[in-house]
This record gives sequence, C-alpha cells and structure tokens, in this order.
Amino acid sequence: MDWPTQRCPPLAVQSCLRPGCLSWLLVVMAFLLSYPMLRTISLHLHSAVTGSYLSGTHSVAFVNCPNEEIAKDIARTILDKKLAACVNILPRASSLYFWKGEIEEATEILLLVKTKTSKIHELSNYIRSIHPFEIPELFSVPIDQGNPLYFKWIEEGVAED
Repeated sequence: MDWPTQRCPPLAVQSCLRPGCLSWLLVVMAFLLSYPMLRTISLHLHSAVTGSYLSGTHSVAFVNCPNEEIAKDIARTILDKKLAACVNILPRASSLYFWKGEIEEATEILLLVKTKTSKIHELSNYIRSIHPFEIPELFSVPIDQGNPLYFKWIEEGVAED
C-alpha cells in the first residue's frame, strides 16, 4: 500500500485529486496572488475617474548637505534633470550623530525635495552619485493628503516615468 492510501481512506484521496477541485484551487490561488495588483489598478482607476488624490503618489525627500553652495548645486541639478518639481533649502540645521564610533557635531543644510514617489529610486541613485558625503542622508516620506492643484503642478514639473 502506498503512502497516500495509508494516511487517508481511498475515497478521500480520489476526491481530492479530481480535476474540478484542482481547477478551483488554482483559480483561488491565482486570485489571492493577483489581489495586490488588482487593488492598485482599481485605486488608480477610481482616482482617475473621480479626480481624487491617490495617497502616496507623491513624496517629500529629505537630503542633508554640508553647506549652502553644495545644497544649491544639488537642488539645481535635481530640477534640471526633472527629478523633482520643487526643492526647498532650509538653512543651518545643527546635527549630532555617530560617525566611526565618535559623536560628531556639524551644521548642515536640509533640502526638502517634492517629487513623484515613482522617481524616488532614480533621485536616490543620482544624489548618491554626486553628493560629497560618504553616506549621504536621504530618505523620503509619501504624502498622504494635500492640495490637488499642487499635486497636479508636481506632476507637470517632474519627468514622465
């Protein structure tokens, strides 16, 4: 007697292997695996039809720079490359941080970069390639709500994906 029939009665084994049960199981698995994609598509469709804002479509990236000249250079190149629609330069943030086992203190300039969330990866790669810091501070936060006209303006100012 082979293993499946030892563990289950013969009738139960045969009923579980019927083509109808297997087809149903595959349909359920396909739906469960595609649910995140279907949900995203439906949210985008709803947003397009109703004109409502889809939370997380835009982001604000934070980048610290060692001085104002470098901050302005980085901001200009980000805008020239259409990686963002707007960059705010906030002056003189005092920073305390661990670096190579020691507590360091510095005055830095903070950039607030407004862009599409889909551009964050490209923006991050670009900043890492030009930034003077060995490990540049760069992180982003998705925007949940705001002025729809401002978001439309960001869309127009950032290059297409």
